[in-house]
Amino acid sequence: MKISMYQIDAFTKTLFGGNPAAICHLPHWLEDQTLQNIAVENNLAETGFFVKKDNIYEIRWFMPHAEIDLCGHATLASAYVIFNYLDTSINEVKFSSKSGILKAKKEDNGAITLDFPSRPPEPVEIPSEIHQALKAKPIATFAARDLVIRLSSEEEVLNENPKLDLLKDLPYLCIVITAEGKHVDFVSRVFDANGIIQPEDPVTGSAHASLVPFWAKKLGKNDLKAQQLSARRGELDCKLEGDRVFLSGHSVPYLIGEIEI
Repeated sequence: MKISMYQIDAFTKTLFGGNPAAICHLPHWLEDQTLQNIAVENNLAETGFFVKKDNIYEIRWFMPHAEIDLCGHATLASAYVIFNYLDTSINEVKFSSKSGILKAKKEDNGAITLDFPSRPPEPVEIPSEIHQALKAKPIATFAARDLVIRLSSEEEVLNENPKLDLLKDLPYLCIVITAEGKHVDFVSRVFDANGIIQPEDPVTGSAHASLVPFWAKKLGKNDLKAQQLSARRGELDCKLEGDRVFLSGHSVPYLIGEIEI
């Protein structure tokens, strides 16, 4: 069986920037273990799979070690594949996912805007492991699916080198450090303490489902510009509307091919 696969750099205008995702267009769903094996073989932070059912696409995302409930950059990359290779006549697409209905819209400037659920993080006591793992002193911590740690400056976010082995037992998918930005509204970096292949995620759309409502409340504004300060960097135009977060970014194709299983 041959499957079309695309590797797309998401949330960037520059090749080798942003976050790479492998995207597989399936004619029908395969066994979960097969999907997981493909993700392991691809050796990227996420592999996205989608199947078209009537006028909607069912979508799932797999890290090399597990399926996850929401992935921003692989959804952006999937929408890019649909708009540019599979159905060039449309400019909006709906996805059915473990996180409900997600939407993507192609903008006139070439960007794609994702419509995601807002996941406001709630204040929690700073875990003792955080004090041990970070060089910087956290101002406060907040939790949703991910643990959001507010630091005092962009420099602290940029220079942090967390001891991730101390954070493996925390009950969160990602550890997010964030601060107000100098040239954007806020900056962040995102870590997966259990991510053997890629402990730092280059650009994390799903984390912004929590970062956007958090900073919208802190800054008193709903339109925000964000930058993820990973080595590859990533830029996001963000907007909070009620219980939805809108994330806009560009994508660049790197590879188009087939896999055979």
